[in-house]
Amino acid sequence: MRVYDFDPGDFVINPSNKEWGIGQVQSIVNDKVTVNFQNVGKKTINTQNIMLEKYDEKN
Repeated sequence: MRVYDFDPGDFVINPSNKEWGIGQVQSIVNDKVTVNFQNVGKKTINTQNIMLEKYDEKN
């Protein structure tokens, strides 16, 4: 099981698709993270292919 620096409820960004906006983590199941992004809605991310970054006000 992979360890993440975010939990459900935290805010993240997808550095590869910053135009998606800030997303809130809905769930984490193994390598699949479901995120509700402000500009594109709900996406399920495979973290073996895409690395999400925890959002903070410095980003």
